[in-house]
Amino acid sequence: MKFAYTILYVSSVPDTLAFYEQAFGFARKFMTPEEDYGELITGETTLAFASLALAESNFKKPFQRLDPKQPPFAAELSFTTETVDADYQRAIDAGAEAFEPLVQKPWGQTVGYVRDNNGFLIEICTPIPT
Repeated sequence: MKFAYTILYVSSVPDTLAFYEQAFGFARKFMTPEEDYGELITGETTLAFASLALAESNFKKPFQRLDPKQPPFAAELSFTTETVDADYQRAIDAGAEAFEPLVQKPWGQTVGYVRDNNGFLIEICTPIPT
């Protein structure tokens, strides 16, 4: 088995792809002609977004939508970078909401948190020192 995708359900796939391109520098890999599903080039595991309407067609049971005005879910996406200060600020400049400022952890990693344009929690951090 291989971890292939993380798919986040969002109100606007095109807006979310554009946000991640600007805020984090990821390139667009694919978007359906209906603009209800899209993927970014993020490394070995694909980060994808699907519309809430597509989620409703996929799931027979109800699901909880993320509300950016409420606290985030207890889950995060983590992006590592060697230029954490600049990349944290780049995300803020692109419209991300600062959630926790950058801090250096006792093990030497620098970590900060933002919320994306949908309210999902994003960790921006340096790689863990080896």
